[in-house]
Amino acid sequence: MHEMATKSSNGTTTKSPPMPSPLRNSKFLQSNMRILVTGGAGFIGSHLVDRLMQNEKNEVIVADNYFTGSKDNLKKWIGHPRFELIRHDVTEPLMVEVDRIYHLACPASPIFYKYNPVKTIKTNVIGTLNMLGLAKRVGARILLTSTSEVYGDPLVHPQPETYWGNVNPIGVRSCYDEGKRVAETLMFDYHRQHGIEIRIARIFNTYGPRMNIDDGRVVSNFIAQALRGEALTVQKPGTQTRSFCYVSDMVDGLMRLMEGDQTGPINIGNPGEFTMVELAETVKELIKPDVEIKMVENTPDDPRQRKPDISKAKEILGWEPKVKLREGLPLMEEDFRLRLGVFKK
Repeated sequence: MHEMATKSSNGTTTKSPPMPSPLRNSKFLQSNMRILVTGGAGFIGSHLVDRLMQNEKNEVIVADNYFTGSKDNLKKWIGHPRFELIRHDVTEPLMVEVDRIYHLACPASPIFYKYNPVKTIKTNVIGTLNMLGLAKRVGARILLTSTSEVYGDPLVHPQPETYWGNVNPIGVRSCYDEGKRVAETLMFDYHRQHGIEIRIARIFNTYGPRMNIDDGRVVSNFIAQALRGEALTVQKPGTQTRSFCYVSDMVDGLMRLMEGDQTGPINIGNPGEFTMVELAETVKELIKPDVEIKMVENTPDDPRQRKPDISKAKEILGWEPKVKLREGLPLMEEDFRLRLGVFKK
């Protein structure tokens, strides 16, 4: 893993990164694994923290600026001796000693990234540069959660990792799509130029407890609307598809990728594909059978179809999703009921 500098065919020198800590090779004391999770107060980040904290050999540091995350998601760990929470914006450098960096920080919902598109692209570009700088200084391995949005409105279906995408560089979603594409570029440039150990996950739609109730994403929209007794609003034409991965499956995929030996990018998502009308019907049936479904106008640049090709994840990580939509939705409903104070009659 830590071989001497080598010259590659294109003339760039790849150095091996420094070891994170001399204690890594200590004969007597095996030090704990120190893990930084940026965006760890967010939806996926907080579930990842829960899993990492289950291992007594892990010390977890969360850096979050609470733009979309919440301390509430981490309340059970605050005060734990192996846990530390820092209010920090990744667009500023961070000085910590760590072995692993899970770089999740970035608003991932259109409502948030359209509200502040400049902040979103800065988070993706400057934030990723800062985290790569940290990885380079301390010899940490870094995992970036990229997104299926790098495929844009895909002309290839389902989307394999080899597909380069069909993205509008000046659309209202571009701060996110193009921001993540640049973040992937930076990851590979640091890997090739400085020998940083990188991992890239392209994550597809994920759902589960702790999602922001009003984040504008379709699963949380439908559940919140059903619980409030409002009509489920399906954007026209209703035949556009999405694939939904339950959060525990997603976290499992990210951890396997981090601890495996492949850089990626690797798609992590659920290949079960649903049209928006089918999703609305399922939510209606499971949560509130008397609610109506209403068609509304669509937003620009909304991809028509999304479905991951996960053959790489299966083959390389031995990973595939286990939780079916019908099992995951009631768990999310329960969480939303608690937070909205709407209880079953």
